Amino acid sequence: MSKQTIATAALALALAAGVSCVRAQDNPAGDAANGQKKAAMCIGCHGIPGYRASFPEIHQVPMISGQGAKYIASALTAYKKGERKHPTMRGIAGSLSDQDIADVAAFYASHQRPTAAAAAPAPSAAVAELLKKGNCASCHGEGLNKPIDASYPKLAGQHADYLYVALKSYKTENNPNVGRGNAIMGGMAKPFTNAELKSLADYIGSLPSDLQVVPNAKFR
Repeated sequence: MSKQTIATAALALALAAGVSCVRAQDNPAGDAANGQKKAAMCIGCHGIPGYRASFPEIHQVPMISGQGAKYIASALTAYKKGERKHPTMRGIAGSLSDQDIADVAAFYASHQRPTAAAAAPAPSAAVAELLKKGNCASCHGEGLNKPIDASYPKLAGQHADYLYVALKSYKTENNPNVGRGNAIMGGMAKPFTNAELKSLADYIGSLPSDLQVVPNAKFR
């Protein structure tokens, strides 16, 4: 091996190591125990079974216990940056450091439960066509419960009314308080009517799921 080849290989390794270090700093490891201590602002909504929000319309707040840590961190970061427009969530996320976000995400991701193998209900012919059109499983995985990338959410079993609101938000433009700036999901949601999105949300919400609400001890 020539000296030039060795030098090139060494430089490549050094650059790769540098990139790895930057990524590690940008994405700190989360600590679930610390996250439990930092989740005080979360439990008032996400720790009460059946709790409903009234903005931008009445809907159950999403279940986040059992979601992947990388997705929860991604969502909180999007609220913090204003890519997801929601005044309350932006205020909460904006008060969190990157380490806080990682810790809270690890805490909610740690709420795993053994799930019995349950058969998914068969979609109607109309919903089957909508699922095919949206190709939801290509990102959200088998049963819409096994995302192909950890930064994507589990959808199966999520509250249908929340899913409907979330899907509509990807269609919303030029609203300072409502909307989500995800180009991929925007492109997926916009071809559907709101009635079609509701049908999709109702079906997805009926699927077997890892998601749950873990009540905080204060509210039990």
